[in-house]
Amino acid sequence: MKRIAIDMDEVVADFNPKMLRVINRDHNDNLTMNDLMGTRLRHLRPHLHNEINAYLRDPLFFRDLEVMKDSQEVIKQLSERYEIFITTAAMEHPASFTAKYEWLKEHFSFLNELNFVFCGDKSIIHADYLIDDNARHFQRFTGQGILFTSPHNIHESGYVRVHNWLEVREYFLN
Repeated sequence: MKRIAIDMDEVVADFNPKMLRVINRDHNDNLTMNDLMGTRLRHLRPHLHNEINAYLRDPLFFRDLEVMKDSQEVIKQLSERYEIFITTAAMEHPASFTAKYEWLKEHFSFLNELNFVFCGDKSIIHADYLIDDNARHFQRFTGQGILFTSPHNIHESGYVRVHNWLEVREYFLN
């Protein structure tokens, strides 16, 4: 059975709406998803660098993210034909471990929790495919990288790209 490794944030967990919500609320801003096109929040609002990092260090920040549309249904279908691993670079935000684990258990309870991988450098992941929003994870990954569209990566090229979970299903099941 072939393996698919799937990133968490911005791929199955919808990170950006919450971050925009807290930034707008706490800093009286009016940022939208369109403002993030082609950039990251830390580049758009460099003066909020410390505040953004503080949100990410909050042990509960990742616990209540929304689930990406269609991801549960498609991953459940994929799990019938592929071995599925959720691979998150949680070492970037170590305080997030518990929240991410609980989130995965709540929203992807049909997956084996032993297939939840908390790492830093994803090149250690031995899988046939890696679905990720961050192309840097493909550099030393030995399988096929598949770029999941997110506002920050819209200008990236040279990768197999999927825009949503229905396209993921199409790629793997048709």
